[in-house]
Amino acid sequence: MNTIASLHIGEKGIISEESLDNIPLKLLEMGCLPGAEVELLQIAPLKDPIYIKVNDTHVAIRKETASHILITKV
Repeated sequence: MNTIASLHIGEKGIISEESLDNIPLKLLEMGCLPGAEVELLQIAPLKDPIYIKVNDTHVAIRKETASHILITKV
């Protein structure tokens, strides 16, 4: 399986059900739920954080956190 951290700019993925235990509560509240589509928008100059789009919301998350959220590429 792939993770959000493995996406390239412009690529999309669907958050998998297996990731539910690895997603911090704050991200769950922002819509990073299993089944949601995620798109990588931008990577910061020092490679951390990364900027994603989830349910028409732009969110910046640490690359370490993104590497624990499993996705299926679209």
